[in-house]
Amino acid sequence: MAALDATDPGTGPVAVQRGVPVGAERRAAELYWDAFGRKLGPALNPPGKAVPFIAAHLNADRAVCALLDGQLVGLAGYQLGGRALTGGSASAVLRAYGHLGGLHRLLLLALFERRPAPGQLVMDGIAVAPDVRGRGVGSLLIEEVAAVAAEQDCRKIRLDVIDTNPRARALYERRGFTAVRTERTPYLRRLLGFGAVTTMHRPVEADGPRGLRTP
Repeated sequence: MAALDATDPGTGPVAVQRGVPVGAERRAAELYWDAFGRKLGPALNPPGKAVPFIAAHLNADRAVCALLDGQLVGLAGYQLGGRALTGGSASAVLRAYGHLGGLHRLLLLALFERRPAPGQLVMDGIAVAPDVRGRGVGSLLIEEVAAVAAEQDCRKIRLDVIDTNPRARALYERRGFTAVRTERTPYLRRLLGFGAVTTMHRPVEADGPRGLRTP
């Protein structure tokens, strides 16, 4: 784990590491839900069921994490080798939510599926605790994901951002992402709370930073 300085005067450094720390799965799920619960709510609500479900089906090695004083304060997930940060098979959804409630949830979850094209690493989004926002944690996480992409010989990083999250889009633009297309889905606004999804790309530098290789 490498300590990276993302401090304000009088505060400690934020450390970035690969993988969700053992024992921090519930905290990771809470951060993820805080960031994406509005988007995922129709598929996974209520929160009391959604957070444990996410925690139980995390692929802990598909995240980069930010820690402050040993506590998880942010994470960014990514897809690699057919596995993303959040998992859970169709049968797991049906077991958790029941067959009647689970079937329509599976259909909603299918709307969020994004598969990488050859040479792409898909980033699943960033979640940062409210009390450390504005300290550069999101930028640190993006750069660590970029290091993972470089190690895996990917040519670009891809992500999708919804139209109701302009703050996230502004961060991505500052970190070198550019919009390549916007898919307008007005029929989803009432159901999911957003009406457009923008795909953004960032090229991966072949000589970019490299750390421990991710399996």
